[in-house]
Amino acid sequence: MAPRAGGQTYGFPIYCASWLPLADIIKPSPSADGDADADASPALSSPPPPPMVALGGGGGEGRSGVPNALVVAALDPAAAGAPPALSPEPVFRLGTEEQVPYRMAVHPRGDGLLCAFPNGCRLVRWESPEGEDPHSLVLRSDQEALVKLKDVGLQLAVSFSGEGSILATGGEDGHLRVFKWPGMETIIEDPDAKTSVKDLSFSSDEKFLVVNRSSGPSRVWDLKSSEAVANLPREQGEIFGFCRFSTKSDNSQILFVTAMQGDYGKIISWNTTSWTRIGSKKVTRDAISAFSVSPDGTLLAIGTIEGSISVLGSRDMRVVVTVKKAHLGIVTTLAFSQDSRALLSTSFDSTARVTSTESPKSNGISLWSMVLAIILAILVYYYMQHKEDLLAMLPQ
Repeated sequence: MAPRAGGQTYGFPIYCASWLPLADIIKPSPSADGDADADASPALSSPPPPPMVALGGGGGEGRSGVPNALVVAALDPAAAGAPPALSPEPVFRLGTEEQVPYRMAVHPRGDGLLCAFPNGCRLVRWESPEGEDPHSLVLRSDQEALVKLKDVGLQLAVSFSGEGSILATGGEDGHLRVFKWPGMETIIEDPDAKTSVKDLSFSSDEKFLVVNRSSGPSRVWDLKSSEAVANLPREQGEIFGFCRFSTKSDNSQILFVTAMQGDYGKIISWNTTSWTRIGSKKVTRDAISAFSVSPDGTLLAIGTIEGSISVLGSRDMRVVVTVKKAHLGIVTTLAFSQDSRALLSTSFDSTARVTSTESPKSNGISLWSMVLAIILAILVYYYMQHKEDLLAMLPQ
């Protein structure tokens, strides 16, 4: 299958993806010349490595011939006027045998990549020979880590907190587990077998964890006391989907929750002091299959089961960028780059796409200016052709 414009394919359905924190992964080369390097001209220093992503997925346990794998891919340097895109050749590929990577969480400080497989979780470590060439990056499975998550079944939600000191997982069996990282001491354990965990999100200050389940309200956990402190109820007909905290310009927190209500997908915003609704807006007529909030808190992104993606302003929910049929299948993952200027999207159609989140800039004369100029020219032409008739109509 040929990739869509701006997309890249790596030969397997993609279920999960994330940008990599290269600044915490790539080891700088030791200086061979001591202080001589410090005096080197900045113009001669090597350029920063291109942004990279990790992608996971595959054909599952069946004999489809489609491999299960984790892939690291780099962003191609964009040519002038060209949209950003991933390189067709991956930096590294790690086969995962009969186990398909279904969810992933990259540690924000470079400790590794946690993958959720159908039978449990595994940690994959980075190995990078000393040097600043990111194409030397390889992945190695750490068999000793995550013993407490080895045989816990499929985890539908996995996440590290913003500083990387806490790990949370939520299972298809409804079991919520929250640990200190890296010691894996248990902070919260909630084995609710009646509902599956659909999504979870940490507040940026690591005070709260919000958990969405397949039924019932969103639940807010206080991570210091390990107690549930609030339930966020649904309105009639609402089915909650994804949840994400976001930091506003004044450093206060806001919580966004996606929901389907009838034929509409909407985004609900919540005050994180009183835990009350402060806004709600319908944003799509298709089911929302993926959701993300930009690191700078200014943008939201939704992906749909029809393969479309939209980027919205977080303050007014107005669409900034939309790409209809960005993928031929369900959008499975959305992730903003660290600088919030690019959006990674993946799909069952085996494609990974990078979309610029910046609004198209005006190229001199805007469309409306051109329309007004044309209308004015028509009026002037009409006046010149009928000047005498028009003057005759004026009162003498």
